[in-house]
Amino acid sequence: MTKPWFIRTVFVVQFLCASFFVWDITVSYIGLRSRPIAWEFRELIEIGAAIGLILGVVLGAVALVKTQAQSRRLNDQLRAASGAFAELLEERFEEWGLTPAERDVAWFAVKGLSTQEIAALRNTSEGTVKAQSNAIYRKAGVSGRYQLLSQFVDELMAGASEIRDDRDNGRGRRNGRQKVRA
Repeated sequence: MTKPWFIRTVFVVQFLCASFFVWDITVSYIGLRSRPIAWEFRELIEIGAAIGLILGVVLGAVALVKTQAQSRRLNDQLRAASGAFAELLEERFEEWGLTPAERDVAWFAVKGLSTQEIAALRNTSEGTVKAQSNAIYRKAGVSGRYQLLSQFVDELMAGASEIRDDRDNGRGRRNGRQKVRA
């Protein structure tokens, strides 16, 4: 019910029904009606317009509830993805054997902080942060910050495509593909 065509249709129906009532009141106020219509027909038109407005309100409420539920689901998925990213980082830091100081620097680097900002946050010199960064890159097998971040993004994207493949195929397996660890 939250399809764009559905929302547009509800809007058009409500607009037409409301326009009828506004037109009817305007014509009555100004007195432009030249030939009166039968009261039975007029009542049918008014009942139809009222039903259209009520139907629009009900369907609009249903669409709103569904949209809010979808928004909650997407927020939950985003929180889960954020948690998965943090777990992935911690797993890799453990595999690479990073020291606690190197872990801090790696976290800050992945968040996009500059060497100067990291040094200020850690109360160390920029030279120390650069040395720790180089140790991180060496242990991770990358040549710089962007490759480090790219390694995590690639792994998350591979995981997402595997989940999508599983869902599309209706099976709980990975179609023979193995997850590659850096």
